[in-house]
Parts: sequence; C-alpha cells; structure tokens
Amino acid sequence: MSTRLRFLMRTLMLTTWLSLWSVTSGHAEPVVVIVSSERSAAYVEASEALINELERHGLSRYDMRQLTALEWSTAAPFNPQLFVALGSEAARVLAKASPQAPVLCTLLPRRSFEQILSETGKRSSSQFSALYLDQPLSRQLELIRLALPTARRIGVLWGPESQGQASALKGLAQASGLKLVEAHVGRDELLFPSLKKVIEDADLLLAVADPQLYNSLSLQNILLSSFRQRVPLVAFSPAYVRAGALLALHVTPAQMGVQAAEIARAALQGKALSATPIYSQDFSVAINEHVAHSLGLTLDAVTLVANLRSRENLP
Repeated sequence: MSTRLRFLMRTLMLTTWLSLWSVTSGHAEPVVVIVSSERSAAYVEASEALINELERHGLSRYDMRQLTALEWSTAAPFNPQLFVALGSEAARVLAKASPQAPVLCTLLPRRSFEQILSETGKRSSSQFSALYLDQPLSRQLELIRLALPTARRIGVLWGPESQGQASALKGLAQASGLKLVEAHVGRDELLFPSLKKVIEDADLLLAVADPQLYNSLSLQNILLSSFRQRVPLVAFSPAYVRAGALLALHVTPAQMGVQAAEIARAALQGKALSATPIYSQDFSVAINEHVAHSLGLTLDAVTLVANLRSRENLP
C-alpha cells in the first residue's frame, strides 16, 4: 500500500470519527479538545497517535474533540479539562483565546512558542506550556560526539532567528572540549561567503533551524559545498538526510503525539503541566548510509539513539 493511500485512508477514518462524534455525542462537553493548525500528513499522524494513546489508557473517543485552528474561530465554546494545540497556528489561536482550561502546545519549535508568548503577552506557566518539536543543543552535541568522535571543530551558521542560541551552544561546546567555527548572516547578507568560510575550517557543519539559511532554495547548494569539502552536514530533519546530509536528530509526529498523550493523561489525573516547556524524551536518528560510506563511517541509528538515551538516563 502506497504512503499516499495510507494517508488518505487515515484521513478518511479520522474524518468519519469526527462525523460520528458530532452525531452521537450531542452537547456533551469533551474532556480533551485537540486543535490542529491544519490537516496535513504530519498533523494527522500526531493527532492519530495522541487519540489512540489516550484511548488505549481508558479515555473514550467521544470524550475527545478535534478541530482545526480555522474551525476554532466559529466553533461553539468548549469547557474541557485540557486543550492540546498541534502546531504554531493552533497554539497562537488558543493563546489569544485564553481558555480556562490548561493548554499544552506541541508540534512546534521553541522559537515559535517564544514568539507566540511575545505576541500575546503570555508567559509560560502550568496553564500554557509546551512540548518542543526541536531537539536540545546538548543532545545534538552528544550525537556528534558519538557519531563523529574525532570531530573537534563544529561549523555553525547563525541567522536572524537562530542567533539567540549562539551563546548557549558556545558554552556547551567549550564544556565538551569542542570549538565552534561560527559565522553570522544578517537579513540582507549573502549566505555562501559565510558558508565557504565556515566549512573551510570545520570538521562538520551543524545545521541550526533558521528559515533564512536552511530552506528549499539553499539546501542543495549547502549540501554540494559541504560534500566537496568532505565536511558532513548534521541536520534537524530526516528530509535533509534524504537530500544528502549525513545525520539528523529529530522527533516524528507520532512520537510527539504519544508524548503529548502521556502529559495529557497526567494532567487529567490532576498533575499540573510543567511551568517550564520541555523537550521530547523520545526521538529518532536518521542516517544517510551512502554519505556515511563515502566518508568511511559505519553508523547505526538504533545504537546511537540507545546511547543518547543512556547518557541522559532516559527510560
């Protein structure tokens, strides 16, 4: 069965369930309301995992309601025990609405959550918290140490949205005996002079998410430049690995959905959301075997994940 067919079948099943919910539940107040930014594949995968996990632990599907951020604006008011926002737009509309129930935001990166807080004047709290999509810098550096133990010079490009992380990464790198080879690219500056300067003096290039630097227009040229210098790219998305990056540390939508369900279950049992947003405790490593072979490397994703989890004492 093709991936597209499986996605269409899952979407049909989810739509059918939503229709049945509206018919059978009447005016019953849902326990959990899930607001998705949209209904694309990643959001369907995350919401399906979230719903299935909650159902597996005893919550009826009729106790859950799902709608998009667009549908939220015209929906009747809800008074559930918990809201779960999937994606930045869903988090934004719930932040503006300021519902009485706690809101768990997920499937969004840290920078997006912080931007929403800034836009709405909110503060992270047990009433409005987040499970981040991106990975902590410390975990990314640990992956580099495990996968590329001889690498000492970490190349990094900083753009307008990522430069706030520069001091934190520098401190973590120094504590690990690593050196950063950095370049800052302003909004009106060309990327490739800075890229050339960094990769000429680095053992690898660590991609830090910043849409000005890493996007569909620039990626192939970045990969080609790093490949010519035999400087592997360690990325934040499996799509980059498929395009030619060596490694990516990431969390899948399904993993996010399951973790969000675990937090939701605890909240429904009376435990407050973490006032400080948290990073995912479940994650994956993607490897481009062809690139690894060309660099003379033998890497195993399962082993790398297990070692990372062991270093962090994760179950």
